[in-house]
Amino acid sequence: MPVPLNQMVRVGAYVLKQHLLGRKRYPLVLMLEPLFRCNLACAGCGKIDYPAPILNQRLSVQECIEAVEECGAPIVAIAGGEPLLHKEMPEIVEAIVARGKFVYLCTNALLLEKKLHLYKPHRNFAWDVHLDGDREMHDHAVSQKGVYDRAVAAIRKAKAAGFRVCINTTLFDGADPDRVASFLDDVMALGIDGVMISPGYAYERAPDREHFLNRRKAKELFRAIFRHGKGKKWKFNQSPLFLDFLAGNQPYRCTPWGKPTRNVFGWQRPCYLLGEGYAKTFKELMETTDWDSYGTGRYEKCADCMVHSGYEATAVVDAVRHPLKAMRVGLRGPRTEGEMAPEIPLEGQRPARYVFDDHVAEALRRIGNTGETAAAELAEPAE
Repeated sequence: MPVPLNQMVRVGAYVLKQHLLGRKRYPLVLMLEPLFRCNLACAGCGKIDYPAPILNQRLSVQECIEAVEECGAPIVAIAGGEPLLHKEMPEIVEAIVARGKFVYLCTNALLLEKKLHLYKPHRNFAWDVHLDGDREMHDHAVSQKGVYDRAVAAIRKAKAAGFRVCINTTLFDGADPDRVASFLDDVMALGIDGVMISPGYAYERAPDREHFLNRRKAKELFRAIFRHGKGKKWKFNQSPLFLDFLAGNQPYRCTPWGKPTRNVFGWQRPCYLLGEGYAKTFKELMETTDWDSYGTGRYEKCADCMVHSGYEATAVVDAVRHPLKAMRVGLRGPRTEGEMAPEIPLEGQRPARYVFDDHVAEALRRIGNTGETAAAELAEPAE
């Protein structure tokens, strides 16, 4: 079972409790970004385009714990940047697991073999290795040769040491369904515990913004991939209804508050992918963000987004509300033929606002020389 049973039960009970309490908006996954610094410079990444003083910032162990407790989500995904560049990452992971959370530590795996001995296998902890296809596909996506082989070697070592290991795969325009299907066969042979797959999203500051999928292309791509998967035992670490959404069969709108983000700027509005402002507390984020002004059909930047960080929470909530529907889709897999669900009209969306430079300038004023020096002490060399 790709999603552990104890995680399914815990998350289902958590969602049911929120419904019984009458809460309209609540988090499912905390996206924790303790740093933006990375040892790769991927063409599709918008997380590394910051001045050095910001890239040198780190959230402390205490700040990470406070974010986890303040948010209350049952799952914590630790992303970045490259989290293994943070010297205190083992302590951060241990503290979050000790609080009964499910932790997915996202990594490009370049430092994984070196750092593996600092972590302990636990049923609530998994490595989430970034792997965007086969050797040629992945090395092209990360703009560096040899990364795929190092990642696969690290995956094998982590599995041999008794860790749960998942992979995180982002697909871009031009992805070949046959090659993606072969790649999924290969990673299943590695013993991967689950795949989290999603179409890429055109970050505002990503160096290469021309190769992201629009919604129609994404749906056609995933239908073609899932056709290859019929009868195979591909394990996805995602809701069956989210996969059905990727195949164009569910008319979902995103749930941006389902995966709130805490990073070195604060609590990011409105989601992991868009930085349109920051709140000092989780409570402020939830109560003062104009959630209804974001999402496909509402905001130009959101027009083509189908990413798990916006839609997985929608699918999970739908599964809890309609368990028989989720069970049927889980048993038969995503539908790959026939009419797709109606697309969300874009005529009424508000125009994009470009506020990145303003946030960077404000962060630089706030950091100052003292903050930069202190944060840099928590950094590992970018190997």
